[in-house]
Amino acid sequence: MKAVVHTEYGSPDVLHIQEVEQPSPKANEVLIRVRATPVGYGDVLARQFNTISPRSFTMPFFFWLPARLAFGIRKPRKPILGSEFAGEIEAIGSDVTRFKVGDPVFGYRGPTMGAYAEYVCMPEDGLVAAKPANMSYEEAAAVPYGALTALSILKRVRLQRGQKVLVNGASGGIGSYAVQLAKAAGAEVTGVCSTPRLELVRSLGADKVIDYTREDFTRNGETYDLIIDILGKSSFARCRRSLKPDGCYLLASFKMRQLFQMLWTSRLSRQKVICAMSLEQPEDLVFIKERVEAGWLKSIIDRCYPLEQAADAHRYAETGLKTGSIVLTVA
Repeated sequence: MKAVVHTEYGSPDVLHIQEVEQPSPKANEVLIRVRATPVGYGDVLARQFNTISPRSFTMPFFFWLPARLAFGIRKPRKPILGSEFAGEIEAIGSDVTRFKVGDPVFGYRGPTMGAYAEYVCMPEDGLVAAKPANMSYEEAAAVPYGALTALSILKRVRLQRGQKVLVNGASGGIGSYAVQLAKAAGAEVTGVCSTPRLELVRSLGADKVIDYTREDFTRNGETYDLIIDILGKSSFARCRRSLKPDGCYLLASFKMRQLFQMLWTSRLSRQKVICAMSLEQPEDLVFIKERVEAGWLKSIIDRCYPLEQAADAHRYAETGLKTGSIVLTVA
């Protein structure tokens, strides 16, 4: 089968098409013919992980070291990138009962990666579910990581109808679904993003949108029940005056400092800091599929590239100009 492979770290130029062995499903696995896979932040990160220092890593050091070992010290240990996919069941293992050949599915492989290829295998009880009927393969492939992560971190708070929520980083892969899920829960949602992405965030259902290049949300006098900081671009110190007396500052990526703040606020403050780890469950993906079909969630596609142009897709991802997902299509 064809796959996009990188055998060394570096620029997008290290990505190239190569014939590799097609996987065969085990008794509890399904073989999926991939139709689409997005170029995610994690793919760009993994391609050049040798340049990611503990300081630049978005998580504490004790997460960086295992990640560096897993991805490879001198050269990539995971030569095929891609953690999300949508496609069709090509074959099933002898013990599989949940799926049948021909079923359209979508899913998430996490750090295992491997979706930049014509075929992947997934455990029947893994993060794979029936594709939303109202989405194309390209649209469905762009959903799992962002939606699963947003859903997982929102489970850490008891979001109630009518509460005010601000999402800092509302146009990204996680933030865009945090906006939609909070809105679906009945919250009044404010999204913070840059000028080119204002309309995208409005289209996701945000009640208000703040352009961070023109306005500092921590200085506008508004207060919120929940502030979700996707990439830790702000801080608890700056956001405290924007939180209600019993408000919560929820971080999707964090360092040791934020962990200590979480411990401190859990005992000594009504305002809380929560550092949320994403713990995805197969039933969460089914929940997301149902919400997509009910019209509560959608994905926005910026551009599609054929698998053979994965390097061009990565180059575009690195420009920072995208408004929505970049997707590789597999013929």
